[in-house]
Amino acid sequence: RDRERPAVTALLQATGLVRHFPTAGGLLRPGRPVRAVEDVSFEVAGGEVLGLVGESGSGKSTVANLVLRLDEATAGRVVFDGEDVTHAPERALRRFRRRVQPIFQDPFGSLDPRMTVEQIVAEALIVHRLAPPRAARRDRVVALLETVGLNAGHLARLPHQFSGGQRQRIGIARALAVGPEMIVADEPVSALDVSIQAQIVNLLRDLQQRLGLAMLFIAHDLAVVEYVSDRIVVLYLGRIMEVGPAHEIVRAPKHPYTEALLSAVPEPDPDRDRRRIILEGDLPSPMHPPSGCVFRTRCPYAIPACAAPLPPPRDVGPGHQTWCIRADVP
Repeated sequence: RDRERPAVTALLQATGLVRHFPTAGGLLRPGRPVRAVEDVSFEVAGGEVLGLVGESGSGKSTVANLVLRLDEATAGRVVFDGEDVTHAPERALRRFRRRVQPIFQDPFGSLDPRMTVEQIVAEALIVHRLAPPRAARRDRVVALLETVGLNAGHLARLPHQFSGGQRQRIGIARALAVGPEMIVADEPVSALDVSIQAQIVNLLRDLQQRLGLAMLFIAHDLAVVEYVSDRIVVLYLGRIMEVGPAHEIVRAPKHPYTEALLSAVPEPDPDRDRRRIILEGDLPSPMHPPSGCVFRTRCPYAIPACAAPLPPPRDVGPGHQTWCIRADVP
């Protein structure tokens, strides 16, 4: 989408994020770590939507967990509104989690099946000590449900009595309950029927614009990410391949992996013939990533120099960088 980008005042800064998961080794040899995320850095400005896109296994959800402090980074920092929350104590972490709320991928698994909708949405208010008297709290919950397209008639129902799309609306209402400044939406529509996905994406987009929320929107569908986002970060095997304004990433990708992702997006105009790029081979193991550019083993443009240590990213436009060393592709 083409719209004026907000003033770039970073609300959230992730710098050099690394997450390695240890594995069991043999009797005499330690196991190789799983390199899930390797040197990932980005910023999210106040009111900005940053899209994070990549195929399964690219490290998107691990990045989300590191940002939310649901997992500890092996290295790197997460700074929110000027405060380093990477190793924040419990009290600071509570303040941070009120200001940054998650929306999870599985709208059923993230809801307690024994709690009513009223209890689920009100729980956040109670945990963060924002709960008004009971009657006023119910009014607040009803207002939140109406914001996401539900109503007071749903208060006493349990999660299993709702469709997947309705359950995700409940999750969104719960995230909004404490008045956050930022939402981390981790594949919020991938578990839903295609017919429902557009409704939830439009709801998130409308709420983000109406409330002025910053958002980290994570998905594997580049078309969905482009529709929602101001800027896009493209991940492959835990590394950033390209970052830039959403419309430039989609209209003029500067990394072969981004080009391959775009080629998989269905083209609604029958008069436009988009060349389909079939990547050879499988995604390499994050325990044994290729040297140099980790995409080189599947890249149609790879040259011997791609195996050498990568130089710093190359600027290809205002706010647009690529980690590809070749200036002549794609």
